[in-house]
Amino acid sequence: MRTGKYDSYDYPQNENSIKDLLMSGERLIWSGKPKRNAFILNKSVKMMPFALLWLCFDGFIIISMVSGGQIRSVLFFIVPFFAFHLMPVWIWLWNVLSSNKKWRNTEYAVTDKRIIIRGGVLGYNFQNIYYTDINSVDLHVGLIDRILGVGDIAINQKGLSGTQSILDIENAYDIFKRVQKTVLDIQSDIHYPNDLRPGENRGYNTRYTP
Repeated sequence: MRTGKYDSYDYPQNENSIKDLLMSGERLIWSGKPKRNAFILNKSVKMMPFALLWLCFDGFIIISMVSGGQIRSVLFFIVPFFAFHLMPVWIWLWNVLSSNKKWRNTEYAVTDKRIIIRGGVLGYNFQNIYYTDINSVDLHVGLIDRILGVGDIAINQKGLSGTQSILDIENAYDIFKRVQKTVLDIQSDIHYPNDLRPGENRGYNTRYTP
């Protein structure tokens, strides 16, 4: 983890680096990656009960048809049907097999202007979340997260139904508080800039200075 004020020329030029996206004068508050074992385990466990139940159900049907001698007459139909019908199992297997590659490509950065999320499997996707667009920030710590000492920060954006998440990071409580305070400071400053605030105002007590 590195913190401090960086300009774009402070880093080796690498098109895949999240830090090369920083603008001149943009201050880096925190950057990091998910904890590897927690990230891979959570990706593997996700959908696993549903996928295994689906596999058992389809497997029971296939075994019943084979034992009843019915499968040969409709073999040309059964193979493509079950290949498609087992799609939840294939999706789960893809999540398991690609989890390590996803971990390698995943990186997060929190600056004084935005949150940057890098992800992807075969390539890289960079997402910018500006503080003015954030509606709320939530912290989620599941059972596996508690055991492995990590947490997820879910970011809800205005006008969007889904969330963007910073997944499986250590020191999640500390980073959660930093993000919350930065959102509060910047949004408060936008609604009531420092230069326009009276000497005494009980409604604002932020330290953000653009």
